[in-house]
Amino acid sequence: MESRTINMLEFPKVLQRLSQEAVSSPGKQACLDTSFFHHCAQLEYELGLLREIISFHQDRRPSLNAFPDINPCINKFSHPDSLLDIEECWDISAVLREAQGFFASFKGADAEEFKLLKAMTDELSWPQGLISGLGRCFGPAGEIKDDSSPELYAVRNEIRSIRNQCSRKINESLTLSDISHYLQDDYLTISSDRYVMALKANFRGRLKGIIHDYSQTGETCYFEPFFLTELNNKLQKLKRQEREELRAVLRYLTDLCRAALEDLKTLFRWLVRMDCLLAKAKLGEKIGAVPMNISETGRLKLKNVRHPLLVLGGFAVTPIDIELEPGQRVLVVSGGNAGGKTVCLKTLGLTALMALSALPVPADQGSTIPLWDKIFVSMVSEQSVEDSLSTFTAQIHHFSRFWPMLDGKSLVILDEFGVGTDPSQGAALAQAVIDGLLEKKAWVGTATHFPALKAYALSRDQVRAASVLFDADTGKPLYRLAYDQVGSSLALGMAREQGLPAEIISRAEKYLLLDGQEKDAIFGKLNRLALQKEQELERIRKTETVLKDKFERQKIDLQRQKDILLEEIRSAARQVLSDWQSQKMGRKKALKELAELKGRLYPAQDESSSPEREILSWEKIVPGERYVYRPWNKQGVIQEKDDRKGQVKIDLGGISLWVDPQVLEHSPDDSVQAHGRHSLAGAAQSMPLSLDLRGMHAREALLELDRYLDQSLLAGRKKLEVIHGKGTGVLRTAVHEHLKDNPAVAAFRFASQDCGGEGMTEVELK
Repeated sequence: MESRTINMLEFPKVLQRLSQEAVSSPGKQACLDTSFFHHCAQLEYELGLLREIISFHQDRRPSLNAFPDINPCINKFSHPDSLLDIEECWDISAVLREAQGFFASFKGADAEEFKLLKAMTDELSWPQGLISGLGRCFGPAGEIKDDSSPELYAVRNEIRSIRNQCSRKINESLTLSDISHYLQDDYLTISSDRYVMALKANFRGRLKGIIHDYSQTGETCYFEPFFLTELNNKLQKLKRQEREELRAVLRYLTDLCRAALEDLKTLFRWLVRMDCLLAKAKLGEKIGAVPMNISETGRLKLKNVRHPLLVLGGFAVTPIDIELEPGQRVLVVSGGNAGGKTVCLKTLGLTALMALSALPVPADQGSTIPLWDKIFVSMVSEQSVEDSLSTFTAQIHHFSRFWPMLDGKSLVILDEFGVGTDPSQGAALAQAVIDGLLEKKAWVGTATHFPALKAYALSRDQVRAASVLFDADTGKPLYRLAYDQVGSSLALGMAREQGLPAEIISRAEKYLLLDGQEKDAIFGKLNRLALQKEQELERIRKTETVLKDKFERQKIDLQRQKDILLEEIRSAARQVLSDWQSQKMGRKKALKELAELKGRLYPAQDESSSPEREILSWEKIVPGERYVYRPWNKQGVIQEKDDRKGQVKIDLGGISLWVDPQVLEHSPDDSVQAHGRHSLAGAAQSMPLSLDLRGMHAREALLELDRYLDQSLLAGRKKLEVIHGKGTGVLRTAVHEHLKDNPAVAAFRFASQDCGGEGMTEVELK
């Protein structure tokens, strides 16, 4: 992407605002260095990261605090004898602490929802030796702790002993002789790395000792009494030893850093990357922006897009739609001055740059642009006195420069191309330019006042015309686009608004009439019709939104009622089974109540709408033959007939029932169970031997598991198989917790290794 385009569209201002959302200096620099992606796969990956970090930021509000730039420390290791100082070691420690803290925010995050972010964190390697060493050597305020090494501990103990001795001698001196009135303060201080007393300057000759320094006012001198000289000399020796021991500690920490250099680099890059990604999420939240959909074969469709810098500036921005139909590649915007044509083109260009650099764009979800790898801009304001270029000459100069580089992955923005010369020749040139760009399959956005170019836009299949709208009553711009029409330039009205003398306006109107033109009246009518159309479309869109919201609310309410009903029926079924097993209820009553519960779940179809079935006569029913018991949609074998009651006894896989013959029908095949669309249980043989939950979310999977358990209970099944996969273990844990709480489950265990191991659970029902 050429720098001239980037600067003209003011993309650096967006990056500057982005950098303000970062918390660290390296993160801010990474924001300013944001680049463009020219390969679809790479851009899709970055946009995927952006979607995840936006969701992660909204859900968890992760805390990332400022951390230092350790690149200078890392660069030091290019020299084998380099030694880190205390501040550099502390900076590395701060980066590692912040990385650990932010890494912890991913704990418990859904592996599927944040799979790209989780993949980045899973690749991190933590230098535990370095982390442990820094934690042992540094105190909370960034100081080297005494117990960093035994030698340092011993030296510092001696230094503290020297201070105590000096304090004791000072106190003894003050007690034995009345010299307190000579002193500014009666406590020890340090000057030139020696313990001294603060003596009033006018008494400096009264006491024996050495003056090391004076205060800035000159009223205090820092005086070392001779009785402290020997202790101070010893202190100097200990201070040298302390520096040597500190150097040894720093050498130890430097070696730890050098050994963990690659892990340290990776962690720092990851932390800077997270800072930059979070800055994008925060910027998107601030301006109501979303990740753009981009593809090599995509169309231009920006819904309710707003100019990013205007939004960031706090201006009330009217959203616009910038859209081309399939097969169209050129947008020609016309209409009055100050109506928003140039802002529309700049919005297109700037949002494209943001989308191609994986930044969120202030537009509606579902907006999309093609994968452009080059964007070129030619603005009407490119006149240059220094280069002796007029407006027209500057446009031609810049267009000629980028013409050879244009292809089907280029976007060209032309603001009033061809102005500054004879209007008829400028219009002809503008049409020829668009013809050439279409031949190169480039994408084009242009604004114009040329009537010929407006007519051109309405007559070409690959070109779409749009007009900026004005209020029909006040003449004020509405900053909206009406498509598939052109607009008047409204030059006289705008001149009147800007205070041009009325007599000049009147003369201009006469010249316009002499020219035999009634275009303004025609365009005014078109503008009113377009405004009415847009207002009607807006009303329809609002109605559609209201109806969609109402439908979604009703759907959610219906699902909630369904879930409540299912839970009630399951609870009742579990109670029936519990009563049956505890012998509080007989088997026949239990089966009857289970059948009634099944009927609540799946009401019988209206007989008038059901296919006609053969009515079985009493004589045709023969014991030993197979029939389908319709309420359970299950096959069974007739065991006996009761002529007095007019009922038959049927064996349904170990459960025997006396039923009315009218609920039976012939089995279509004695060897195959009948399958019903609304079967609750089905026959034990026809039910799947296992339930596969892989790929489901936990809530959905547990609902399916409940259905499967209910069906299995009604079918008389005792052993089941539930396939949940190994994966991260989240689904497996949820299934096991659910099975523990189910009163119908007697036991469960992992399958054997040859049957799936920890990816499948075998269940035994009571």
